[in-house]
Amino acid sequence: MRVVIAEDNALLREGLVLLLTSAGHEVVAVAVNGPEVLPALLKHRPDVAVVDVRLPPGLRDEGLRAALDARRAVPGLPVLVLSQYVEETYATELLSGGASGVGYLLKDRIGRVDEFLDALERVAAGGTALDPEVVTELMSRRRDDPLASLTPRELEVLRLMAEGRDNVTIARTLVVTERAVSKHIGNVFAKLGLPPSDSGHRRVLAVLAYLQHGEARGPAR
Repeated sequence: MRVVIAEDNALLREGLVLLLTSAGHEVVAVAVNGPEVLPALLKHRPDVAVVDVRLPPGLRDEGLRAALDARRAVPGLPVLVLSQYVEETYATELLSGGASGVGYLLKDRIGRVDEFLDALERVAAGGTALDPEVVTELMSRRRDDPLASLTPRELEVLRLMAEGRDNVTIARTLVVTERAVSKHIGNVFAKLGLPPSDSGHRRVLAVLAYLQHGEARGPAR
């Protein structure tokens, strides 16, 4: 994969470059501040961008803003955002478009090399990769109906779906059959008023869009 990295911390930036090149990927550009991000992304049109939320000069949300601008200019440009903390506003804004190819990971997740590379590849392929803490934070915002109608197991399945896990992985994680997972997913969509025929990453993004904006229809009364 061709990757653009936007990170101002030199140690972390060089570590990412080494990690990605060692894994067989090509780092086509690096940006160390906010103004450098958008030009690099538009010039190289990478398979995926790894972008820190906070970059100089303001160390606020320069990285995220540049990534959002790039996704508007190049719809569907895969972006994996890194953050030191769960910043709900930024996660919500990144996911608000409901587009594919988005990720939001906490920086300490990078130390788990296999997980990080797996997340990067999922995002590049048009999927989602959300840190479990981010998912928990987003889900905790909507404890009113219809989330309240989900069983504890359905909530577990929804959380794993939001992380971008497929049915096989969910079944293995929960130690249940794939058939049971499919049944739980069907129940989740029915209760959330979302199309049960939606599959793969699209269904995950539909669930996330519902959790964040309440745009989906509520369950039938």
